Amino acid sequence: MDTLSLILDDMHFDGVVFASSVNAPPWSWHLAVDGLGCAHVITRGQAWLIRDGAEPLLLETGDLVVLPGGLPHTIQDRPNTSATPRDLLPLMARDLVDSRLGGQDTPQSCHLISTHARFDVNMAAPLVKALPPVLHVRGLGEAPPPWLAVGLQFLALEVAHQRPAQQAILNRMGDILFMQCIRDHVESVPEGSGNWLSALKDRALSTALALIHREPQRNWTVPELAKEACLSRSAFADRFTQTLGEPPLTYLTRHRMRLAARQLSTSALSVGKIAEQVGYASEAAFSQAFKREHSLSPSAWRAQRISEGAAHGSTVMPPRQEAA
Repeated sequence: MDTLSLILDDMHFDGVVFASSVNAPPWSWHLAVDGLGCAHVITRGQAWLIRDGAEPLLLETGDLVVLPGGLPHTIQDRPNTSATPRDLLPLMARDLVDSRLGGQDTPQSCHLISTHARFDVNMAAPLVKALPPVLHVRGLGEAPPPWLAVGLQFLALEVAHQRPAQQAILNRMGDILFMQCIRDHVESVPEGSGNWLSALKDRALSTALALIHREPQRNWTVPELAKEACLSRSAFADRFTQTLGEPPLTYLTRHRMRLAARQLSTSALSVGKIAEQVGYASEAAFSQAFKREHSLSPSAWRAQRISEGAAHGSTVMPPRQEAA
């Protein structure tokens, strides 16, 4: 079972927003997209990534740097640049083809592609929390890794001319770059390291996680999951808790509550129908579990999301009234 694919599918990647810039010194861009992954690729030259409380990070030609949680940062020509940071986020809504943001090209210019992903922050929380704040894929001497080189070549071809379905293709390509970077990091995590991600490389735990993510509505028990993982009940429960930081059924419940929160905010299904979909025979039992996790009843949580969506101009589905 490809557990990482199931977890990534649950995150509901919904494309990316790109901006391309040619930056002559001095220059500085600020970017913060709380909870959403963002990334920068240096296609020529060099830049420095600056974050509060961290050492400046040098980025060179071919490097990709991903901030899975979208932490505030600046990317600029030198650690102590004289440039005043400009906010990159408003400019990222422009068409990539027309987003040459930085001015004249000089031999000292840095060619930069910046992007942020769109996905379900709540569903992504366990994975993002387990990742380091910065993932740095080095360009291996001004030549990016093969998967990144192919992606950049395809990106250059795609944006050279306006073509039908261009935005949809860019969205999928951006998703793939983010996922590939996450996959590379997961593969580098040593087994038995105690990191949540190491569970994905543990055959027993990975099997259990895949079952939970594939059939969250099923009434799983620890003995059933242990049997599927080919471990004794106690060995499975101990290994799961030590590696993932919580017992198997606690993980299952929290995953169900994240799924329910997504349905409450994006669908018109009734609370009772959502309870059924995430494995609860009783709406009352579901409501109690949801309130323990989110500090609000499902109905109150949905009403809050509708209100927040209206305030930000987004659409949140109101609940559908079902016939008695």
